[in-house]
Amino acid sequence: MAARARTEERTEEKGPVERLHERIIAGDRGWFFAQIAERVTEQRIAKGLSQRQLAELCSTTQSAIARLERGGRPPRIDTLLRIADALDCELVVELEPRKH
Repeated sequence: MAARARTEERTEEKGPVERLHERIIAGDRGWFFAQIAERVTEQRIAKGLSQRQLAELCSTTQSAIARLERGGRPPRIDTLLRIADALDCELVVELEPRKH
């Protein structure tokens, strides 16, 4: 019981970046990044763009677009913003209260 209390206490001390990092390390990134990858792919195809063409429009590489679309390493927010702009889309991030 004491170990659980210490674990809960340490969890409360962690900031949002640390908690997000833990979720990503734990393999729980699918909840967010898979949805983004799917939408980028859908929008790219709907606009008739190749991965290389999209990459050129947003000043990144074709391999970075491929990595995003297959759910590889999560892209930086500035890259996502450039991709959204190139696809004439809005990047929407929602914050919801935690369920305790």
